[in-house]
Amino acid sequence: MPLDAHYPVEQATLLADFLVSKSGLSKAKIKECMEKGGVWVRRDGRKESRYRKAKTPLRPGDSVSLYYDEGILCLTPTRPQLIADHLDYSVWDKPPGVLAQGTQFADHCSLLRLAQLAFSPPREVFLIHRLDREASGLMVIAHNRQAAAALSRLFQGHLLLKHYQITVRGLWQETTGSLRLPLDGKESVTGFQLLDRDEERGVSRLLIHLQTGRFHQIRRHFAAVGFPVMGDPRYGRGNKNRHGLALRAVRLAFDCPLSGQRRDFQTGESFAFGRLPEGKGSSI
Repeated sequence: MPLDAHYPVEQATLLADFLVSKSGLSKAKIKECMEKGGVWVRRDGRKESRYRKAKTPLRPGDSVSLYYDEGILCLTPTRPQLIADHLDYSVWDKPPGVLAQGTQFADHCSLLRLAQLAFSPPREVFLIHRLDREASGLMVIAHNRQAAAALSRLFQGHLLLKHYQITVRGLWQETTGSLRLPLDGKESVTGFQLLDRDEERGVSRLLIHLQTGRFHQIRRHFAAVGFPVMGDPRYGRGNKNRHGLALRAVRLAFDCPLSGQRRDFQTGESFAFGRLPEGKGSSI
């Protein structure tokens, strides 16, 4: 059974020893849980933080949380691919099924943690934007607070190009255009370009650019007009896909706020039908 336990610290001790005495788990299991991100400490009234070192000193007034789930700890992460390293930030190709960041129970299978440990010595990592767990493709990770703040402003202000490639159920007819359907009471616009149709399978492949950023916007928009994304477990019917969710972030392009240089990152899939449309601006 998963363990979700919270313990007040009454006297000075070491973190691993304290958890062994409180939980009844072996020291080896506690250390594994710590290394994989399932142990948190709150001190001085601050927000809980992950702690990984067994010999971390505890003092009276601290509070320790243990999130232990053997099933989660046994998971083996799928390794992301490093696309570019610009020191202040790096760009990764996230595999499907990988979380952007961890949960309370663990982070060893998350993109943030895998990216952190990919460098020697490990770097600081800051999440800039998200990509659905089931989706794959390009993500940017910052490695210092200055880069995190600057890059976050780009994403929050839509000052970059973001292109996705999807496969939907059904034969899509329009070559280019946009879906304008309110989501959560807000204007939502999804631009599209038809790449090809497979009449035998009854599916279509499209290139997508987002002009707004609502929750699950692409998936919800195409499901709403009767063309759900293949493999989407949440939206649409009759769209099962043995390869999983057919949604991939294939391009990120922006003017680097740190160097002033133009950056344009693309995955191999984006070249299947020639280069993606060129563009530079703040509307996407």
